[in-house]
Amino acid sequence: MKRTAATMQIAFTYIGTVVGAGFATGQEILQFFTKYGSVALVTILVSTGLFIWLGTKVMLLANEIGAASYEDLNKHLFGAKWGERFSLLMLVELFSVAIVMLAGAGSVFREQLGMSFLLGIGVTLALGYVVIMGGMKGIMAVNSVVVPIMLAFTGIVFYRTTQNADFLTFEWLHQDDPYLPGRAWIAPLLYSAFNLASAQAVLVPLGAAVKDRTAIRLGGAIGGVGLGALLLVGHISLSTHAPVIFQYEIPMGLVVAGMGTAIHLMYLLLIYAEIFTTFIANIFGLSLQLEQRLRMKRRTIVVLALILCFGISFVGFKALLSTLYPFFGVLSLIWFAMIVVRQRSSA
Repeated sequence: MKRTAATMQIAFTYIGTVVGAGFATGQEILQFFTKYGSVALVTILVSTGLFIWLGTKVMLLANEIGAASYEDLNKHLFGAKWGERFSLLMLVELFSVAIVMLAGAGSVFREQLGMSFLLGIGVTLALGYVVIMGGMKGIMAVNSVVVPIMLAFTGIVFYRTTQNADFLTFEWLHQDDPYLPGRAWIAPLLYSAFNLASAQAVLVPLGAAVKDRTAIRLGGAIGGVGLGALLLVGHISLSTHAPVIFQYEIPMGLVVAGMGTAIHLMYLLLIYAEIFTTFIANIFGLSLQLEQRLRMKRRTIVVLALILCFGISFVGFKALLSTLYPFFGVLSLIWFAMIVVRQRSSA
């Protein structure tokens, strides 16, 4: 029973850490997979395999070396000098993505609920502080609630999609690919690299905290499969609305439109919840690294980080997203390549 509980907590935390606002809106799935047509079914399998393999590897390696933070892992992989430098860049990435998520939370309150942008930020900061100060147990507890709800919601949406006349014709399986074939195969690598590099902030301390390596392996496998299933279901749901779906900034909104008020409210809740899980994961990982570098208590570091996020978040969700994400995509791909090479050489 202990192993089963640990396995599912690892799987849910893995899924909840990777899945964020871009996934919830459907924009990530659309840009990395759906827009490439029928080949997306295969590239989703590629991405799923990478999530299972490398996500589990990161947690097992962290467990093996007893890593206190992702900086310990990077130093082990790339040496003390380059590991420290790379970790500093990752620190900037974590902080920047946290700011983007906080701005996104404010946008959900303002644009979707008709409430104050400031209220959305304030609620997120308050809840975030409580969860982060609970440590890894707090992170796992939140994901153990959010992820099952997200899986249930995705199942409902997929079921409703299968009742759609466009789904039953299976025309979505035969979309023409207007893009170069090379881009379609690079997309799953970019997607997996960015998400795994960001997720290491939680996967590393998670792997170090769980003593049962079998539970880590099972949790990593279930989490990776879960991520792949979510990608596949999301892709199919979006594809049945092509080509009009490509005109929407929040494409999943079109999918759930007409499914009733209850589904729509559940969807808005999940968007916020997925923004929140990414936000707390990044601030948590950031606080662990800074605690190693600075002679400050974690509580003080968390409070200062939240205050800085609050100040910068007013730049806006869209502006931050378009400016920061391309750079971090390249940075993550470098990390991705280095960890693959290191794992191959140590196999």
